[in-house]
Amino acid sequence: MTTNEPHRAGDHPLRRVEHGHLVAGVATGLAQYLDLDVAIVRVAIVAFTLLGGAGIPLYAAAWLLVPAEGADESVAGELVHRHQPA
Repeated sequence: MTTNEPHRAGDHPLRRVEHGHLVAGVATGLAQYLDLDVAIVRVAIVAFTLLGGAGIPLYAAAWLLVPAEGADESVAGELVHRHQPA
C-alpha cells in the first residue's frame, strides 16, 4: 500500500554522502536530511565562516561525528574504538 504523504525532513538518518560532494559530503548529506537544496546549505556554511568563523569548526565537527553512507559509525567513533584496550 502506498501513501501520498510528503517527504519530511529527518525521515532517514543523517549521513555524509560518498558521491556528489565537494569536500567531505557534510553539506550534501545535511541538505538531503533537511530536504533542502545543497546550495543553500553551502551558502549557510560560508556565511557562518565569514560571520564569526563558526562554519569551519562546525563543518569539521560534523565530519567527525556524522557517519558516512554505509558506515556503522562516525570517524570519531572509529578512532575511539580503535584506541580502546581490548
